[in-house]
Amino acid sequence: MKYYCLLFTLFLFSCGQRSKEHKMVFRYNQPEGIPTLDPAFAKNQAIMWAVRQLYNTLVEPDSMLNIRPSLATRWEVSEDRRRYRFYLRNDVYFHDNDIFPGGKGRKMTAADVAYSLKRIMDPGTASPGAWIFNGTVDPATGFQAIDDTTFQLTLIQPFHPIMGILSMQYCSVIPHEAVEKYGKDFRKHPCGTGPFKFHYWDEGQALILHKYENYFEKDSAGTRLPYLDAVKVVFVDSKATEFLLFRQGELDFINDIETSFKDEVLTKQGHLKKEWEGKIALIKAPYLNTEYFGIVMDPEKRDPSLKDIRVRQAINYGFDRVKMMTYLRNSIGIPATSGFVPAGLPSFDTTHVKGYTYDLAKCRQLLKEAGYPEGKGLPPIKLVTQPVYADLANYLANQLQEVGMTIQVEVIQKSTLIDQAAKSAIPFFRASWIADYPDAESYLAMFYSKNPAPPNYTRYNNPVFDQLYEKAMLETNDSLRYKLYQEMDQMVIKDACVVPLFYDISVRFRQMNVTGLSSNGLNLLELRRVKIE
Repeated sequence: MKYYCLLFTLFLFSCGQRSKEHKMVFRYNQPEGIPTLDPAFAKNQAIMWAVRQLYNTLVEPDSMLNIRPSLATRWEVSEDRRRYRFYLRNDVYFHDNDIFPGGKGRKMTAADVAYSLKRIMDPGTASPGAWIFNGTVDPATGFQAIDDTTFQLTLIQPFHPIMGILSMQYCSVIPHEAVEKYGKDFRKHPCGTGPFKFHYWDEGQALILHKYENYFEKDSAGTRLPYLDAVKVVFVDSKATEFLLFRQGELDFINDIETSFKDEVLTKQGHLKKEWEGKIALIKAPYLNTEYFGIVMDPEKRDPSLKDIRVRQAINYGFDRVKMMTYLRNSIGIPATSGFVPAGLPSFDTTHVKGYTYDLAKCRQLLKEAGYPEGKGLPPIKLVTQPVYADLANYLANQLQEVGMTIQVEVIQKSTLIDQAAKSAIPFFRASWIADYPDAESYLAMFYSKNPAPPNYTRYNNPVFDQLYEKAMLETNDSLRYKLYQEMDQMVIKDACVVPLFYDISVRFRQMNVTGLSSNGLNLLELRRVKIE
């Protein structure tokens, strides 16, 4: 009762009564919470979704993952592919805020772009996204405002994925005044140019964003976006409770569904059951996300039992991914029987990258060759996961028991898991990687030895891989670059520093009166064209 009273109070406080004022308020839940609204720290989906409503980037991906203009109207690339000159819109203003004279939002300029991107690389910022320009841009000379509407990016050497990187939420444009006034507290005092402006945030309870009346984008009929009056985010940590709130009409949309409700709502083939048709809408789309178990390769921090490549390969052969997806995921996702790079990217090719399929005979053979026939003599291996993925970890453990391997599953909270994995404190861990931009490099960067964690959580270090990676980054021919990507992907799979589980599919449920909610392979939350009838 207390929870519902709180929600009702916040709703009245922030948005008014929908029944009386007919306000369009889009309501969704973020179970893991939102730790910051500073785009320099947009390292996970929860932060990205909120930040995307408040800020803009130079360019952005469309529904087909093609890069299109946003703050920039067009761009030119030099012949040597090292200089990118962006021509900016001249009608973009930051949200009204006390940081500006008279509280009136000023015009966004190229100097703001240069400041924002340079800030990501500044050690004083300590952004987890600093790696995106690692070895690619010199912070002293790479970001330059030619004039108010012209920004130039200079690369140390050609780097094909750079346009995708510039579309990441890390690269959102912010005003320097906000950081200068609030410092680290900028995380809870956001100010951007996005379709929604900050209104209220009670951490752990609710976040309220209001429509930005002077947002620069318009629809094809000339109507200024967004259509919604407000966005309300609540933080209910139980996915089960989230689904119940959705069923009761308290939420307009949910992303994915709690495991215990999957069989009630979806068939084993992943379709909406007949009794739910016409009551809620199911939206499924390819999602550039690979779910996996990671294995730390650093000799000083790895599990001694996982030192032998044959043991790691045996784990990969020892469980049935197809059955796992059918019975535990209701066919939401594609079994990861190819490489680490997921389906949906142009370089994905199952004929060139061969992964692991269920093969107990091969699993037993590898264990025997490693000196552990039928698992004898092999110490128990601890696998650390988070609550929502405990069923997958237990499935793996149960199947590997058939060959004598003992996997001890430990369940900890997601935040602790991420923190410990970044420190290589967990030798065998559950993880996922969502593409930051639509290019396989976003996945392969995870195994480049010069990258820290994130993204190189496994501490993979292979000089041959590094050479291929660096060669691929200089390659301008797509076909040749894709071949290098495939060669690297196969190398990672062979070395078995990861246990790929599945390539994801985004599953969203919306209320029937919600329209305009689109999706793409990055599973971004796009609300500019959403309406509530």
